[in-house]
Amino acid sequence: MPYIEPMASRTNPENLPNTLKILSSLKEIEREEWDSCANPGWPSDNPLESKNHKLPYNPFLSHDFLWSLEESGSATPETGWHTRHLVLQAEDGPPLGIVPTYIKTHSQGEYVFDYGWAEAYERAGGEYYPKIQICVPFTPVTGRRLLVADLQRQHSIEGLLAAGIQQVTSQYEASSAHLTFLTKQEWDQLSDQDFLRRTDQQFHWQNNNYSDYDDFLAALSSSKRKALRKERRRALENDIEVEHVTGSDLTEDHWDVFFHFYLDTGDRKWGTPYLTRAFFSMIGERMADRVLLILAKRDGRYIAGALNFLGSDTVYGRNWGCIEDHPNLHFELCYHQAIDWAIAHKYKTVEAGAQGSHKLARGYVPTTTYSAHWIPDKGFRSAVENYLEQERLHVKLEQDALLQHTPFKKTD
Repeated sequence: MPYIEPMASRTNPENLPNTLKILSSLKEIEREEWDSCANPGWPSDNPLESKNHKLPYNPFLSHDFLWSLEESGSATPETGWHTRHLVLQAEDGPPLGIVPTYIKTHSQGEYVFDYGWAEAYERAGGEYYPKIQICVPFTPVTGRRLLVADLQRQHSIEGLLAAGIQQVTSQYEASSAHLTFLTKQEWDQLSDQDFLRRTDQQFHWQNNNYSDYDDFLAALSSSKRKALRKERRRALENDIEVEHVTGSDLTEDHWDVFFHFYLDTGDRKWGTPYLTRAFFSMIGERMADRVLLILAKRDGRYIAGALNFLGSDTVYGRNWGCIEDHPNLHFELCYHQAIDWAIAHKYKTVEAGAQGSHKLARGYVPTTTYSAHWIPDKGFRSAVENYLEQERLHVKLEQDALLQHTPFKKTD
């Protein structure tokens, strides 16, 4: 287990320990130690029973989820994901902070696209790969990337972790380091430590204390209300039934059929799917209460499904697949049924994945996402910085325009 000494940090007035361990596998750290930083205040067992949390529970940052990606063969060196998690830790003490870190030899499975950067850098004679990627593999979901257990010393610890990222980039002779889908607070702090800032957008649904789906529809304009009612009726024609499956009701049979859907859709859309069959069994065993599988059945057999994960206040839509095409069935399972669940179980938000302006008409509104980038090469950094300045402006203008076309009733 290698160690590095981070650069002296101006954000360490408390003289915190400044030695980082580099983990080549999650099996090198105890589940409880990881989760104490990933989801502070939420115990690993029965996390939603805790009353001591200060941050929402994020299932994708948990040891269970990340270890399932690694152990299942989904995110491994063989697939281009070399684990190098950073752990800030005093000798013989619990971790103070963690950064979920990978050395990457490609840019697949990230959802913040840098192919143009790679091409430009290599045209100029540089080597873009390897690079450092700080994220949850294959998961375009906002969450903390500088994981701190002691929130009273959060700012100082985050500063040390940021300095450590810069040092690791140099140690591994990587072209750059990329923190994707991080929080706005982290985005702002990293700017102070010379990371470049990037924005994009997703479409999220917000629960304004709706009592049921009709109450949500009442907030929409009349024409949009009628359109969505028609869309939902059409989706369930041909005697299609919908099931919500979670917790102990999830079985290997459910995972078999969903994996079939996942493979079929993946083969048609983007080639080799990222996730292995073993991954689904592992999350079913380790975090079934944090999984919601929405399945469509016709003539006694399952024909489509949408996989969701459950945080403490957010439903996260992840993967979809089908073996029969039916009008609007994708919209029904991925968007409308997720709203139904959120309202019934009092979740605040539904995040329905990356991209997709078609979500706007279904009540999902533009929401900014953030990434931060460390580029040591001064010439390359300057070119990217100029590009990002223009890109941020474009994202803001597009978001402002989209907000004028939400389906909600106009207010004075």
